[in-house]
Order: sequence, then C-alpha cells, then structure tokens
Amino acid sequence: METLTLKQNEFFEKLKENYGSFALESYEKIKNDLGYKSKNSIKQYIEILKSKNLILSNKGKLYINQEVFKAPLMSSYVRAGFASVMDDKIEKRISMDEMLNINSPSTFVFSVSGNSMCEAGIFDGDYVVIKKQPEAKTGDIVLAIVDNEFTLKTYKKDKQGAYLQPENKDFPIIRPKNSLLIFGVALGIVRKIK
Repeated sequence: METLTLKQNEFFEKLKENYGSFALESYEKIKNDLGYKSKNSIKQYIEILKSKNLILSNKGKLYINQEVFKAPLMSSYVRAGFASVMDDKIEKRISMDEMLNINSPSTFVFSVSGNSMCEAGIFDGDYVVIKKQPEAKTGDIVLAIVDNEFTLKTYKKDKQGAYLQPENKDFPIIRPKNSLLIFGVALGIVRKIK
C-alpha cells in the first residue's frame, strides 16, 4: 500500500473506521461525519487516496480498497522456541473473513462457553466460526442441536448410531435421547489474547 502523510493517514483511518466496506457518502456528509470544517479538504483527501489506489470506484460509488483491511502475512515463521531475528518481508495480505469464509450468508460466529472441547484447542471465551449445513462427517467438530439444546462437540458414529464426543476426558459422550440435528460444521476459531 502507498505511504501517506500524517494528516492524510489520520483522515484515512477515520474514513476506514466510519465506513469500512460500505460506499462513501457525499463530501458534505463525510465532512460532518468526521468533524472536518471544509468540504474542499475532504475532496482533496479523497482525490489523493484515489490516486494511491486506496479508494476505488465501482458503479459510480466510491469504496475503500478492501485490501487495506487485510492483515499482512509475513514470509518468515515465528519460532515458539528460541528468539530469532524476523525477516520482515510481507508475503501477502490475508483476511480472516476470507480465510474462514465469514462473509458467506451461511456462516456464523458463536462465543464458546465451557471447556468440554479444550483438548481440541477450543477454550471458554473463544469464538468459533460455523458454516451452516445439515450434514457432517465423522470427526467434524459440529454445532449440534441435541434434544433441543445447542452444543459444540465432535461428531462420531458407531453401531448404536450418531453421538457427540466432548474433547475433554472429564466429560461424558452425548447420545441423543430423542433427536440430534447438525446445525453446522466448525471452520475455525478466533481467540483474543488478553
């Protein structure tokens, strides 16, 4: 991405925060939304951002280039052992939304409560990304409705039929008494480090 002056960057950060992936409003509305005094200064900033490919035009409307919202994926690996000098080459930019297919209308994010899946690396407070679908394969981590209650477990089958396996030895397996419906399959988790 192109470099900006301090004032241009300040304006661009406010623009990203206020509009995200939505179409930009009129210069007058942007001026009022961002607390600027001059509509002309808004126009100048927008023209500079357009020239640097940070704002794009689509069907007569202006949008912030969505590449700026993606996190850079560095080409060097981070060791979990001894510290090393990081080679700061950017390999590409990645979007968690694209990586986990979060923009799909059939994808949902749920907050995890409890530790029944801790041995699968899913902990209390994590966010799990679920792709809504009615079927699962053995070994899939699923959001299921078992006897009218939602739960996140590993889907398994044996001679007795389908059941849900917690990934924590302190929890028993769950066999449905009446019904077991698959709401969706887990695509990944997101964890906020405090």
